[in-house]
Amino acid sequence: MKELEYPFDAGYIINKKKSIKKALKADGTTRIKKKIAVLGGSTTANIISILELFLLNYGIEPEFYESEYAQYWQDAMFPDEHLMNFNPDIVFIHTSNRNITNYPVMTDSAEDVEAKFNAEAQKFHVMWESVKEKFHCPIIQNNFEMPLYRLLGNRDAWDIHGRTNFITRLNDYIYSYARENESFYVNDLNFISADYGLKEWSNPLFWNMYKYAMCFEAIPSFSFSVANIIKSIFGKNKKALALDLDNTLWGGVVGDDGVDGIEIGQETGVSQSYYEFQSYVKELKQLGIVLTVCSKNDHENAIAGLNHPEGALKPDDFIIIKANWENKDRNIAETALELNIGQDAIVFADDNPAERAIVSAQIAGCAVPEMEGVENYINIIDRSGFFEVTSFSDDDLKRNEMYKKNVLRNQQLASFGDYGEYLKSLEMTGEIADFKPVYIARITQLTNKSNQFNVTTKRYTPAEMEQVFESDEYIRLYGKLIDKFGDNGVVSVVIGKKDGNNLNIDLWLMSCRVLKRDMELAMLDKLVEKAKAQGIEKLTGYYYPTAKNNMVRELYGTFGFTKTKEDEEGNTVWELDITSYENKNKYINVVEEIN
Repeated sequence: MKELEYPFDAGYIINKKKSIKKALKADGTTRIKKKIAVLGGSTTANIISILELFLLNYGIEPEFYESEYAQYWQDAMFPDEHLMNFNPDIVFIHTSNRNITNYPVMTDSAEDVEAKFNAEAQKFHVMWESVKEKFHCPIIQNNFEMPLYRLLGNRDAWDIHGRTNFITRLNDYIYSYARENESFYVNDLNFISADYGLKEWSNPLFWNMYKYAMCFEAIPSFSFSVANIIKSIFGKNKKALALDLDNTLWGGVVGDDGVDGIEIGQETGVSQSYYEFQSYVKELKQLGIVLTVCSKNDHENAIAGLNHPEGALKPDDFIIIKANWENKDRNIAETALELNIGQDAIVFADDNPAERAIVSAQIAGCAVPEMEGVENYINIIDRSGFFEVTSFSDDDLKRNEMYKKNVLRNQQLASFGDYGEYLKSLEMTGEIADFKPVYIARITQLTNKSNQFNVTTKRYTPAEMEQVFESDEYIRLYGKLIDKFGDNGVVSVVIGKKDGNNLNIDLWLMSCRVLKRDMELAMLDKLVEKAKAQGIEKLTGYYYPTAKNNMVRELYGTFGFTKTKEDEEGNTVWELDITSYENKNKYINVVEEIN
């Protein structure tokens, strides 16, 4: 919904929140349901109602538990039956500098200040540990915004008695905890308040009158930030950035002005703005964001423009370059197919409002930000939260290279008349084994990102995955696939729970990067081998349909399973007797560890 995209009109959202919610509920979108416990150190009613709008817009239908006013610590430490039975998927602790209870005063000694700091830090540490122990779910914690006033002026930042210094130290403590605890996420209240304008944000009127830790009009900015963390945790981030060229990556029209006539580099303020935007886009590659080109241009001119000596981006930075005279919505659709991602995983950046309108109307779910003024481009993409990072693995660093290798594989496929011969030519080796600690982060990430090849679409938090990893009740497999073009990384995960001589398959997923490569058969062979070794005689698989996983509706049938149940919603149950099972994989050399 355009009204909920950055930059949004905060006043409009606050005033029209009921009608916006009604429109979102009626739009026919299939959403995942999540329970969110909001433990507040201040009033949270409007924060929750606005947060709900952003989450609905992201495809998440939230149910909320709201603590009583300022009872965040009590609920975290001593949750009542209502909160325990609520069984949240996320706990959001909404505190601000108003909840720091014991600031230093000028008469305090260094020892006194340290004691106060330790007491405040320990209060939060004990609370986080309590939430982890009781709910085993991700925690989102605000850091602290800077104080509205500085008693010591500029000295407040470094003097041990300054509130600014005290808050900075507490924030560092929060960051240290976040680095050591994978399921703990920081909502950067300090940045959001500064970005909004601290003087307006912290207007005392809203605390004194309503016990809000921010002014009313800042609530959408705050809720938007929290929503971006939540949608990232549950795999709703965008994956690719499709970029126009003329007047988007450089000033001018390369076909008319020639390479020497376009604006890029350090010569003028405008050319430097384009260079800085290109540099920002190039940095996104570090996060595993896939870069593509979608431009109405002659291909030769596009390549020449990208090879401009003053530009930061080069042709090799892009996985796909669609520089032609086709409609851009068609090019976006083809890009999604070639990358094997959903159209709703793409962000389209174009300076032309007419092109933006067409793509927005024709490509459902594609994000189309308002790119007005090159000096605003970085801000628009960055503040929109398309690529919010809540987890990061080595595979993210290599993702662009992996997609490039997939393009090479597809080119080779086109030269083969026999698909089996093509698979042989890839010289594939699969590493399939029980989970290893080094891969847990990537495995968890896959469960929250894979949609098309995910038969149950079950999601795991890092804490839940650790429980599975440490339990003897499960048979677990991860799969890496390497071929002559390179390493695809961890691309498949299977989790089965033992029940006597039966194994219930709780999770079966695979990255779409390796579809139709027989990896699913290699995983099945290894699963049967591991199951037989533990006295299992039957596998039971489950398929739960979603808007995105129709492609695996008959997966178990292709494996030779027998369908035993199907309800009116399309949920199915499948069974396979493995006592006389014969291996199905023909083209992948399977090992438990690649040297």
